[in-house]
Amino acid sequence: MGASAKISRWGANVRQLLKNYRRYLTRYDSALSYAVLGIVAGIASGLVVLAFELAIRECARLFGVGDGGEGFETLPRWLAFALPAGGASVLGLLYMLLKPEDRETGIVHVVSRMHSHYGALPLRNSLLQFVAGAFALGTGQSGGREGPGVHLGGAVNSLLGQGLRLPNNSLRTLIACGTAGGIAAAFHTPLAGVIFAMEVIIVEYSVAGFIPVMLSAVAASAVSRTLSGGDEALLGISVTDLNSLWEIPYIVLLGFVCGLAIAAFIRILHFTLQFAHWPVAIRFAIAGIFTGAIALAVPETLGLGYDSLGLILDNQFLVGMLLLLAGCKILATAVSCGAGLPVGVIGPSLLIGACIGGAMGAIAQILQPELSSDIPLYIAIGMAATMGAILNAPLAAILAVIELTQSINIAMPALLAIVAASLTNTSIFHQRSAHRTILKQLQRVVPSDPLNQLLHSTDVTATMDVRVVSVPILLDEDDLEPLLEFTPTWCLVEREGQDLYLVRGDELVPWLRETLAAHETADLTAATIRRWTIAPVPLQATLRQAMDTIRTSTAEAVCVYERSRATGKRILHGVLTRESIEKFTLDRL
Repeated sequence: MGASAKISRWGANVRQLLKNYRRYLTRYDSALSYAVLGIVAGIASGLVVLAFELAIRECARLFGVGDGGEGFETLPRWLAFALPAGGASVLGLLYMLLKPEDRETGIVHVVSRMHSHYGALPLRNSLLQFVAGAFALGTGQSGGREGPGVHLGGAVNSLLGQGLRLPNNSLRTLIACGTAGGIAAAFHTPLAGVIFAMEVIIVEYSVAGFIPVMLSAVAASAVSRTLSGGDEALLGISVTDLNSLWEIPYIVLLGFVCGLAIAAFIRILHFTLQFAHWPVAIRFAIAGIFTGAIALAVPETLGLGYDSLGLILDNQFLVGMLLLLAGCKILATAVSCGAGLPVGVIGPSLLIGACIGGAMGAIAQILQPELSSDIPLYIAIGMAATMGAILNAPLAAILAVIELTQSINIAMPALLAIVAASLTNTSIFHQRSAHRTILKQLQRVVPSDPLNQLLHSTDVTATMDVRVVSVPILLDEDDLEPLLEFTPTWCLVEREGQDLYLVRGDELVPWLRETLAAHETADLTAATIRRWTIAPVPLQATLRQAMDTIRTSTAEAVCVYERSRATGKRILHGVLTRESIEKFTLDRL
């Protein structure tokens, strides 16, 4: 056998293997298939997040920022202003060259595309997130790298799934795996990554969904720890136990203050979003100038802020400086995110919480030194409270702080603070999370009810009727014989290679038998049987996509096609009607 024949045979085997794998993935409960998917997704997301972090550091060093790309405090005052102002202005000019739909990035983009485009994340937005996000954070824009990491982790896996032509329901799982891997790789917190993906991105909890996401988080964390050389959680916070139960009311007060801070953040974010109709270059320039002006007084506001977080943990800031830094970080980050800069909010929320926790911990030690716990405990609790409130993800926040501190004893006080902060933001001030606020302002509807979750997670092959054949519009006796041997449920009527409409097989056969008894041929244009209007959907489609197609095209049924790569022709696989989808959902729910 020649080399070319061996290669051809090998390629055929790979294609068959992929085809079988796609078939297994059409079942949402196919745990083993999704487990393999999760491991691949975790490795991919871990690598892309590490590459993004490296790009941020190198970009910052290019502009003279030392200390691993975070030493903005050491810059001359004029450069501390010029760098964010000029960087944002350059980004604004770049964005002017792009279409509005190509500018969307971050968690909001991922959540929106999960529902509006069935998990298909485009390459152009992903490249923009990587390049523009690294440039923005490298030039000192106030924001976090975790939101971009979530986008990049989800996007690289969505693109992988699209390239392999995997079913769209598996794209949702791939994105969840990628986002979990993004958080796990950024903080070395796999548990928090898993719950973040379930709580924020897909808003769904199931055993079948947990398994691949868990494996992805573990794989991403392992990749990050191996290549970055770290074995512990990113921040390495060391805390002691709660000193006294008498501190509990004060812990609740800490949560309330953190909730106030996040409520202020969301209000400023909402206000800034009202100017979304302004030209992007103007919005970015204003945000950069605003951040630079704040940096003239408080340069610690610039960039990611993890160096400042380390100083806070070492008790290097006074109470006044902590509160000032928290206020400046709220203002700069809310305006930057509201203007549309490609940065995240998770990192800044941790710094804001650390400032508030550190300040209240110092005050507690002044007022009641014999009862108060160590300041790092208050710092960690403040971080959990602000993260939980800004994301409206209390479970992800509590697991993050447990993993960051490597202490389960922090769970009880942190839970109280998270609940207090979340209730303050949602119940007292009646506000949503940061990304839900942006989605509402953009008028993006993201339903998370059980029905929509089921439709999004189920492939069309799970319920389509495969008993369908194609028939010409002009039939004779030769066409009748196979229909008598096996009467299909549906007959797709075609003319000169064009699919016209569907008819029921049990209605077509009697009419055809009667007509051919009197004539040599039967023309379906003269038939009195019901004709079902049709619309096409790809084999990778979900039930949600099928329902949307039926609704928008006013079709009565959808035909499921797969396009042959060899011939380019469409291959018919089955038929779906609104009634069959509704019956499936009623049986499941």
